[in-house]
Amino acid sequence: MRKLSKKSRITAAVAGVALVAVGGGAAYAYWTTTGSGNGTATNSNGGGTVTLHASYADGLAPGNQVNVAYSADNSTSSSTVVGALTATVTTDVTGCLPAWFEVTANTTNAVVAANSTNTAVGTGILKFNDSATENQDLCKGAKVTVNVTSK
Repeated sequence: MRKLSKKSRITAAVAGVALVAVGGGAAYAYWTTTGSGNGTATNSNGGGTVTLHASYADGLAPGNQVNVAYSADNSTSSSTVVGALTATVTTDVTGCLPAWFEVTANTTNAVVAANSTNTAVGTGILKFNDSATENQDLCKGAKVTVNVTSK
């Protein structure tokens, strides 16, 4: 192999330095590049209405109470939270007064998964208060309904 002259070696060294400088400049430009952008999407209208249920044992009599279990069905495509429950009592017999009953509803922001049924969301107690002054015979066999709503 032939030896390079001093002039050729200097030219090769300068060319090498120039290539490194150009390559470094390209790398420097890459790392300091700036830009901007964005993206948008519309969220679903999920988290809508759930169907609430109250279940408890039959056979309530004056002076007694039963436990109430509250549950929810969620037919939407996203999970939702059931907040504070409010419960009231109605009866199907005139003269069997809802005022003779007390119902509680306790929950702590229960999560109800999307497309789920019978998810426990709270508990409570249904009491049939004994009236010392009024005849409660009209409540015998009456249908007592616990109506429950959520905020």
